[in-house]
Amino acid sequence: MFPDADYAGRLDRARAFMAERGADVMLLSVGADLPYFIGYEAMPLERLTMLVVPAEGDAALVVPRLEAPRVAPRGDAFTVLPWDETDDPVALVGRHSAAAVALIGEQTWARFLLELQREMPRTRFESAAPITRELRMRKDPDEIALLRAAGEATDRVVATLDGIAFAGRTERDLAAEVQRLTIAEGHDVASFAIVASGPNAASPHHEPTHRVIEEGDTVVIDFGGRWRGYCSDTTRTFVVGEPSAEVGAAHAVLATAQAAARAAVHPGVTCEDVDRAARDVIEDAGYGEYFIHRTGHGIGLEVHEHPYIVSGNTESLEQGMTFSIEPGIYLPGRFGMRIEDIVACAEDGVDELNRSPRALHSVV
Repeated sequence: MFPDADYAGRLDRARAFMAERGADVMLLSVGADLPYFIGYEAMPLERLTMLVVPAEGDAALVVPRLEAPRVAPRGDAFTVLPWDETDDPVALVGRHSAAAVALIGEQTWARFLLELQREMPRTRFESAAPITRELRMRKDPDEIALLRAAGEATDRVVATLDGIAFAGRTERDLAAEVQRLTIAEGHDVASFAIVASGPNAASPHHEPTHRVIEEGDTVVIDFGGRWRGYCSDTTRTFVVGEPSAEVGAAHAVLATAQAAARAAVHPGVTCEDVDRAARDVIEDAGYGEYFIHRTGHGIGLEVHEHPYIVSGNTESLEQGMTFSIEPGIYLPGRFGMRIEDIVACAEDGVDELNRSPRALHSVV
């Protein structure tokens, strides 16, 4: 699933960061760090899989023997150390991890960390996140190309949704249709599909139910999948029939806010400044209390990763950072709406990876 990449170069860059931090080894298990560094995703099992990256020397993947056939060779980036059912994989990691300071992946199961601490009592464990986030947060051109392809596929799904009937269908039925279309347009996996209609649309992470979509409903559809390991995530708001004057006016505010946030994206602009660009428009229109979440999140090998586009995050945008722009307005018990695009920060401003129409989509 994961494409060819300069995995050896990524590991070398990690070693350079490790040297700056005085770390002897980095230990990565489940989550998106493994795919980033070696193009392999470990199954979240009770059997330990762990990449051992010494500050000096070759990286090695400690992996259950029954999982080893799934590991694709990546040149000389790392070696594979299979372990058998009667082996102790934690002891195997320990033998390859003589260290005063070890950096541990932040999604490592607590059980394995506790066992490693017992196996390596003289080692101080620290988080690997300051290194992994720095490397993963800035996408190279090949990664952006994959995110673009994923975004274009979701745009095609939106175009198909514009031509189908919503009224009389349940949210769950429509969500299943969205996921089917996501796969049909080329994704390897359809990760999620939020379909929230009528008053349910006021819940940003609503789970689709058996509610039947009716004439006059706003319908928020938020969906995404994985394209060769990289994620898509887009949201458009539909209305069945003609929108009320109130819904139309609110969506016009939302579209203006989303456009303002996209326009604010430039290298050197802070994450919170992009959030403020959207929030100011919504607050000025009197909907401030109904915009109840951050404006965006980073995206790549995970749907949610750094950087986060939120008040308080003074981190400056840099070329290659990719993230969502997704302001929303949610009136409890009545209706809700959201517009979400994935964008990249480019040398001269915003690079839009989603381009489907952002106007209120009218359907039957």
